[in-house]
Amino acid sequence: MKELAASCRSKIRLAPGRHVQMESPGDLSVLVHPSGTVQLNASAAEILELCDGTRTREEIIAHILPRHSDPTLAGDVHEFLDAARRRGWIIEC
Repeated sequence: MKELAASCRSKIRLAPGRHVQMESPGDLSVLVHPSGTVQLNASAAEILELCDGTRTREEIIAHILPRHSDPTLAGDVHEFLDAARRRGWIIEC
């Protein structure tokens, strides 16, 4: 039971009441939350769309890295996820 709880904590999902949507075709995406919206750049939207409760941080990074050529991207994704958690956008369940 302890192993299950530990593995569950490592999965990341959007916090309740939050979702990512595209404002209109060709526009940037936004994070919709109870007190309004936050405009997202393409990278932020890509990361948050992967936060569906089925992936760990490492799995999110592994999914994103092959699509980009920046070797520092793994650290940037970790930092973004930390900031998103502090802002209440995501939770680790």
